[in-house]
Amino acid sequence: MVAASQTSNGPDDEYSSNNSLIDPRDFRNALGTFATGVTVITAAGPDGKLVGLTCNSFASVSLNPPLVLWSLGVYSPSLGIFQNASHFAVNVLGASQRDLALQFAKRSDDKFAGVAWEPGLGQAPVLAGTVATFQCRSADRYYGGDHVIFLGAVEAYAYNETEPLLFARGGFGRFSSGPVPDRSS
Repeated sequence: MVAASQTSNGPDDEYSSNNSLIDPRDFRNALGTFATGVTVITAAGPDGKLVGLTCNSFASVSLNPPLVLWSLGVYSPSLGIFQNASHFAVNVLGASQRDLALQFAKRSDDKFAGVAWEPGLGQAPVLAGTVATFQCRSADRYYGGDHVIFLGAVEAYAYNETEPLLFARGGFGRFSSGPVPDRSS
């Protein structure tokens, strides 16, 4: 097991990467051991321009009221549209939608080319064939280091029993059936 630690001079150092003793690449590798679902977050700008991106930072926040969050890098070309959109949609991808995850992970003039979708709340695209969709009103945003954290108030959602697409250690995967073996002894 690789361990890393950091000493801090105070709260002002929390957001300063120049003062960190932690290697960013190695830290990313450690975070990659946490398996997540894969989502495509979508929104529409006031001019109708559509944006979408593959995201695995999606998480639930609260059941009452129903709140979710996700984060986006401060240098993302679509940041301005997400910051100004009244709504966004979180589209949870299924195990068979790896290609869709890759399509929205790459820079492109039209990420929606060949993608079936319909306009949702605030005109945010709701992708067809996903495991779940959460249509959210943009409730708030917070700045954390090199990312903006978006808080969404869920106004509509849908889901099915399709197997979700998973992501860990830089690759896609899926659940395997059966119990997890106990290897602690």
